[in-house]
Amino acid sequence: MVRSCTVGCCARFVERHQSALNFVVLVAGYILYLIVGAGIFSAIELPYERELREELKAARQDFLSNNTCVSDARLEELLARTLEASNYGVSVLGNDTNHNWDFVSSLFFTSTVLTTTGYGHTVPLSDEGKAFCIFYSVFGIPVTLFFLSAVVQRIMALVTRRPVSYFHHRWAVSKPKLAIIHATCLAIITTLFFLLIPAWIFVSLEQDWNFLESLYFCFISLTTIGLGDYVPGETHSKEAIPHPQLYRLAITVYLLLGLVCVLVVLETCWELPQLRRLRRRFYEENVRELDSETTNIIDKDHLSDQLTDPSDHMTDHQPVIPSVSEQAASLRQDKSTPYTPASGPSANGKLR
Repeated sequence: MVRSCTVGCCARFVERHQSALNFVVLVAGYILYLIVGAGIFSAIELPYERELREELKAARQDFLSNNTCVSDARLEELLARTLEASNYGVSVLGNDTNHNWDFVSSLFFTSTVLTTTGYGHTVPLSDEGKAFCIFYSVFGIPVTLFFLSAVVQRIMALVTRRPVSYFHHRWAVSKPKLAIIHATCLAIITTLFFLLIPAWIFVSLEQDWNFLESLYFCFISLTTIGLGDYVPGETHSKEAIPHPQLYRLAITVYLLLGLVCVLVVLETCWELPQLRRLRRRFYEENVRELDSETTNIIDKDHLSDQLTDPSDHMTDHQPVIPSVSEQAASLRQDKSTPYTPASGPSANGKLR
């Protein structure tokens, strides 16, 4: 008896706090995902780091043994100064020909800053530049997010909502199934044209990159991670790229277009009915109810718009169903208007 009562109380507690428990599981799963990722990266990269450190120590000792006139302290000072300059995007290798702050390079820098990609290979050197970067980003990043949101929503109407609605009526396929097929096709097309093909192009243009490194750069850039370990145009020679400024400008355009396409794919996947139902499991009760009511109203409005479409031939023989907002407005108007009986002749005429 006591055991059954305890089980019943636990069942009621779980049912009452289902969304909170789901959220706790989500947080725990995300933390576990971070820990597992950190462990895997540490296991993979730590041996390579140790090997590289040993190679650098051996190279340093070999240099000192072959150049006895150079002291260890002077070499340490030179290396520290070189690394400091490298952190600011200035390299001692070919520094007389490569400029980080001409107009096209600055345009590339502003695009990476405002899209929060931030490679980190080029940073402001002066205090004035750092202060202006703060001021420029405070206003520029929200404007960029607003701009990308507006562009993505317009593209979504053309490449996602209209095609899904068209094929839903054309083929009589359920919208959830059709939405998954459409999202899969859109992701494949984006992967092909903004990851695989550009990676193959970078292999032919960048002398020191293989296909994996090129694909790695494209993915890291379009997802706005921007680690900065691979930046196009930093390792090529003049013979390989005869027009470096045009090359840098083309990369800027590619990154902006690719970012928009990636956001369209993510927004398309985010609007899948299956993901909506999954997200609702982690909402609070009031938010879940509001989301459900909003979804039902939008679905009813879409159904009303489809039935009242002038291009639909069935509307000539069927009554028009008003939308939810129109029904609400008519109900309010009926409540506010008093009832007035019809006059005798008009009533008789209607009865006839």
